[in-house]
Amino acid sequence: MKKYIIFEYLYRDASNYKAWGSLVLRGGFKSSDLDILKSKFEAGIYFIAEQLQIPPLYVELWRYSDGPTVDDHVWHEFSLVRLANEEDVILPVFSTVRAFIDNIGLINNWNPKLSPHWRVF
Repeated sequence: MKKYIIFEYLYRDASNYKAWGSLVLRGGFKSSDLDILKSKFEAGIYFIAEQLQIPPLYVELWRYSDGPTVDDHVWHEFSLVRLANEEDVILPVFSTVRAFIDNIGLINNWNPKLSPHWRVF
């Protein structure tokens, strides 16, 4: 089996309701890649999903509230990176590890206006 990595992340609204997501990335992951993530993510874990062009997870919570609420905000959280198992690789491959890390490495400032919740920011 080729090498695949799972990038796990979540959205936690202000009431602490959570939605989880994961991306399948093709390729190997180095400890220096984790250093890049932590150095670019706000406080080492927060990012704006739209800026990384990854699926935002807040919409998962909207089905319980018929849309956005005052608890919504712009930030998603990085959870972990792990090796994929056989069940994981049935999911579509989002990107390569290298392209994903390189994209994050280019970010100097997070742009909250890319999120539909930016007005509460």
